[in-house]
Amino acid sequence: MKTMNNMKKIIRIFFLFALLIACEDELDINTNPNTPTDVEKSLVLTAAQGSLVTGLGGQLTNLGGFLAQYHTQSPSASQYTNIDTYNMNTDFSDRLWNELYAGCLNDLNYVIEKSTEEGDTGSYLIATLLRVYTFQVLTDLYGDIPYSEALLGSENITPNTDAGSDIYTGLIAELDAAVTQYNNAPFASTVGSQDAIYNANMGDWLKFANTLKLKLYLRMAYTSQANSAGVMALINDNNFITSDAKFAIYEDAQNKANPFYDVQLDRLGDVNNVGSSSLIEFYTANGDPRLEAVYRRNDQNLFRGLVQGDRGSFASEVAANFTRPNVVSTTPVYLMTVSESNFLQAEALIRYAGGAGADAAYNAGVINSFVTYGLDTNDAQGLISSGGKYEYIPGGVAGTESTLRQVMIQKWASLAYINNIEAFFEVNRTQYPETTTFGNEDYSIGNLVVSVSSVLTGNQTPNTIFYPDTEVTKNPNITQKGSITEKVWWDQK
Repeated sequence: MKTMNNMKKIIRIFFLFALLIACEDELDINTNPNTPTDVEKSLVLTAAQGSLVTGLGGQLTNLGGFLAQYHTQSPSASQYTNIDTYNMNTDFSDRLWNELYAGCLNDLNYVIEKSTEEGDTGSYLIATLLRVYTFQVLTDLYGDIPYSEALLGSENITPNTDAGSDIYTGLIAELDAAVTQYNNAPFASTVGSQDAIYNANMGDWLKFANTLKLKLYLRMAYTSQANSAGVMALINDNNFITSDAKFAIYEDAQNKANPFYDVQLDRLGDVNNVGSSSLIEFYTANGDPRLEAVYRRNDQNLFRGLVQGDRGSFASEVAANFTRPNVVSTTPVYLMTVSESNFLQAEALIRYAGGAGADAAYNAGVINSFVTYGLDTNDAQGLISSGGKYEYIPGGVAGTESTLRQVMIQKWASLAYINNIEAFFEVNRTQYPETTTFGNEDYSIGNLVVSVSSVLTGNQTPNTIFYPDTEVTKNPNITQKGSITEKVWWDQK
């Protein structure tokens, strides 16, 4: 009962701050609207987490779902044809940018400042890790963004952008410094249950720090900043997350529900997002029970997908004729899962340890994906067993990429409606699943197709999105990119 009361208290506080954040949407993100004279930092941390998961679980789940081909636009509606046709404009992400900068990051800075004043190294660590995570999402999505000069308020209202490679260097340094500070003077965070992710359990947050750092290192794997020694130090330490990092305090009520559900299913009537054939056919061909967890059957009790962007061929059909995302009001928003951690470890071992131990990490990734989806792990065991559809088959030194492909295909299959935008980033980084033109795909092994209705030429697909108009207009130090086909710095394969 006490736990339930704490959860309800957090929800009330979260949505109070969500209202404040909504009012900030029209404010300049280079000022600091979230600087109250004195507010308990634990409440501000909850607000920051709320802003982060609103963006991550809302617009980024929708965007990532299209670009990683978990869903496509229903033929009978047109809300997101701009995404499905790769025709996103410069005002596409105005709200998202404000949510993460003016809401989440400003609130986290407040928590960091208050924690410093109070000598609370635990809360400082939590807020810093969330700041690193948020900046990582922003730079992976946009490329060069304001970082070193951002969030300075009136001291600098037109911050320059930093190169993505420099941002990554800075983020790793921030993470290391916060961990060191905590380890040198461990002070258990005072935020308690207001931390809606790990309930201020510092052991869990230290594991999160290691897992996040591993992700940052591996994002750089195809660049000159690849750091095999840093990766293997983390692998040898072996202190990664053992429970999913998730925000799971949603209720079955409007304005209190999972953000994707609240907008797409409740407010917009569940008429836009239908399952993409790319993932549905992969699950189906491999007898994968995750099909039942990720999607809902259509009105004929069947799993029926739509080829990405092919709404014109089915113009008379409604969304209910197709499979749709299985997201409910209380579905958590995940920052990272144990399964994702396992696949990161498998990739690291393949790249930098000759593959030793990668099979166990890969198998654990498949099994823990089933755990996150609430499925029977015996089914996962069958798929990864000898002769199973997902049996791990090492390719040896000459076959590093073919071995990595197995890991990345399973990672893609495990991130659907868990962290859609992360799946998009990983497809960009590794080119797995491969993207081909419609008619040349093999969904059974994991393939994406160029959207049938794409406005881009030469079979191109998006690698980034435009900076928001609101920021380019206010900040002369941000120059709008020429195309969404421009690559972010780590996309070098």
